Amino acid sequence: MTVCLSAPSLARANGDPASDYLLTQNSFLPFTTKIDQTSVKRLNALLAVAKAQKFPIRVAVILSPSDLGTAFSLFGQPEKYVRFLGLELSFVYRGRLLVVMPSGYGFALNGYPDPKASAVLTKLSPPGRDATKEVDAAIVAVQKLAAADGRHLAVPKVSGGSSSRDRLTIAAAATAGIALIAAIVLYRRRDRPGGD
Repeated sequence: MTVCLSAPSLARANGDPASDYLLTQNSFLPFTTKIDQTSVKRLNALLAVAKAQKFPIRVAVILSPSDLGTAFSLFGQPEKYVRFLGLELSFVYRGRLLVVMPSGYGFALNGYPDPKASAVLTKLSPPGRDATKEVDAAIVAVQKLAAADGRHLAVPKVSGGSSSRDRLTIAAAATAGIALIAAIVLYRRRDRPGGD
């Protein structure tokens, strides 16, 4: 009981942000850069489908050494970092774990490498230093890993691209404008003699 209660604080104490996030979430994404939200939604939707199809997997997308906290020396070494991260999470999560870095991919199961999964990932091109491309690469990698396990994972359609956000912004501005005009009209009526 004491071990379980103290474990999360130990993970936080090591300064590795992904080991905190992935205790309860399916994905960890870089903090310091803008990522296309449609890609993020697609990744999270795919991870939910994977879990529903009994292929649970958690993903850490790492763009720069700062995303690793005190484990920054493992940047550029996705296979080493995924083993480190898998062991960090093993008291809560012992399933599949994928790390995507600009230089390539790493995979572990309960903190240990999986030769079959590694063979799948070595065939994929490194995504490079672009967080959105890394997220898109993570989607492809999850699908390839699932296919190697005999499962077909389709990415669900998601909504909420930039055009949807623009429409919401316009609608909010129009509503605010109408409310302002109504308030001015009411104020003027009240100030007119006999306006009561």
